[in-house]
Amino acid sequence: MNRRTAAFGLLTTLALAGCGASEAASPPRYEANGTVLEGGGHGPQLCMMVMESSPPQCGGPDVAGWDWNKVGHKSQGGVKWGEYRVVGTWDGTRLTLTEPPGAKAAAPAHEEDFTSPCPAPEGGWRPADPAKATQRALEQAMARAGTAEEFAGAWLDQSYMKGLPAESPEANDPRRLVLNLRFTGDLSGREAWIREVWGGSLCVSGAARSRRELAAIQREVEAELGDRLVSASSSVRGNQVTAQVWVATDEQRRDLEARHGAGAVVLDGVLRPVG
Repeated sequence: MNRRTAAFGLLTTLALAGCGASEAASPPRYEANGTVLEGGGHGPQLCMMVMESSPPQCGGPDVAGWDWNKVGHKSQGGVKWGEYRVVGTWDGTRLTLTEPPGAKAAAPAHEEDFTSPCPAPEGGWRPADPAKATQRALEQAMARAGTAEEFAGAWLDQSYMKGLPAESPEANDPRRLVLNLRFTGDLSGREAWIREVWGGSLCVSGAARSRRELAAIQREVEAELGDRLVSASSSVRGNQVTAQVWVATDEQRRDLEARHGAGAVVLDGVLRPVG
């Protein structure tokens, strides 16, 4: 190998190494669908929750590189806003655009499942005692369940109403719905206890966390995440707390699991990794 060949090989190796280092140093990109609004003394910001005032109001992280002249938008009283798909890098407090904003993507249809986890009895769900399948009895049953420390929540399975007009006399009929009650611990005797006041269809199921425990976990998560938190809520059906931050990391998820137990907290990011 002559000197010229060796020098060329060295330069090629350095160029490839430099290219790899540049790629490795590229910050990750994130995307989101939401409202971008400027007004009220602040520049363009990405918002998830918008106050339906006139003009609207909201707040969120700043969006750097924004140009209202290059996007369709609404304007009123010095406020500009619109809904977009945005892509950019995230420094912890600000989104810096890396490509022009696009049209907001349609959100996937999501409907929480309120069907009963108990298998339907043979012949379908029917009141055990129609005389005690009334609205008042329903309220009494839910109030009674709520007095138990082990109470984990309640919901109504009204799947029978699918396809029924809202004005139908069968709509919201306590004799046709299924009352779902959840408790932690031993469930023996729970159904008989509720049956003393409720004669309609009933599903009693177990849960890992009581309603009080879920509420305590939500308060702790809100305090732990602080300014990073976008929203937090508790799901009776899922028996867990859902927390939303701007960017969710696996490290944060592991930390929450270590603090509160597996499955207790679902951490979701508004900004999602691109690619």
